[in-house]
Amino acid sequence: MRHDNRYRLGDGSVLVVEVTGVGAMTREINKLLVVAGAGDYPRLIVEGAKKNGVGRVDIIAIKGSTARATVKAADNVHAITLGEITSSIRWAAAERYDGVVLAGQINPLSLFRARFDEEVKAALKALPVKNAHSVFGRLIEMFNAAGLEVLPSSLYMDDNIPGVGPMTRRGFSEREESDIRHAIKVVSDIGRHDVGQTVMVKEGMVLAVEAFEGTNAAIRRGARLAGNGAVLFKAARDGHDMRFDIPVIGLKTLKIMKKSGVTALGFQAFRQIVLDRDEVVKFADKNNIAIVGVDSGLPGAPLRLV
Repeated sequence: MRHDNRYRLGDGSVLVVEVTGVGAMTREINKLLVVAGAGDYPRLIVEGAKKNGVGRVDIIAIKGSTARATVKAADNVHAITLGEITSSIRWAAAERYDGVVLAGQINPLSLFRARFDEEVKAALKALPVKNAHSVFGRLIEMFNAAGLEVLPSSLYMDDNIPGVGPMTRRGFSEREESDIRHAIKVVSDIGRHDVGQTVMVKEGMVLAVEAFEGTNAAIRRGARLAGNGAVLFKAARDGHDMRFDIPVIGLKTLKIMKKSGVTALGFQAFRQIVLDRDEVVKFADKNNIAIVGVDSGLPGAPLRLV
């Protein structure tokens, strides 16, 4: 079974996506399920959905990861360990949700340490390459097989997806802009191999490429070589599946940048989630860090079903 979804993007355009393996869904979402990892991101999805008229927003909370504020914001909570994901999908199917959103951080080491059931173990073992796209792609297939449609994890995040230009008082210096241009080329290349989303550059030298450890750990690693004056560029690859692993930064990342001597951050306009947006800009301005959205020429992240 297949149907088309039409999404309003951050840049105002409309994207048509063919969906297979699940029944046709209503354009009006009345009952939404958020699979909530760590951090503020899942809470913002819950609050944004309610603000935009979704009548009921429930969460699957991962024990030891999902923030209390997210639990408090939800209408109903189904708490699980990461290893219980298969049974939670069956539970969600019985609840007949209009759609599912995956949001929030999952510690990469959990994929190796969690006590998964046999079905998940077999699914992971069958993957020849294990990265965000392969692992979460398989998870989405499991939701779809149960009759549940996984929606873009950018939905309802209008206030947290910036456009083109500086978010901060200052833009890039001439040297920073040169390094950012180089970082854009590098992150585009690594994106084709699903290695990571972040590159650190200083004076034309690549100091760190994000791998499985995540953005913040990559910054700390690069800082051991950089000293002051490095730049970061963070990007989703061309063709990135916006149902999971959308690039995200927040105040924690900015604080690590400051401690590591990073002076500028570039990102793809309309394709990057910025948490704690006001606090991020205030902190960056106070510490003379430039944050700038760059026009990538790629489609923006979906914000609405239309």
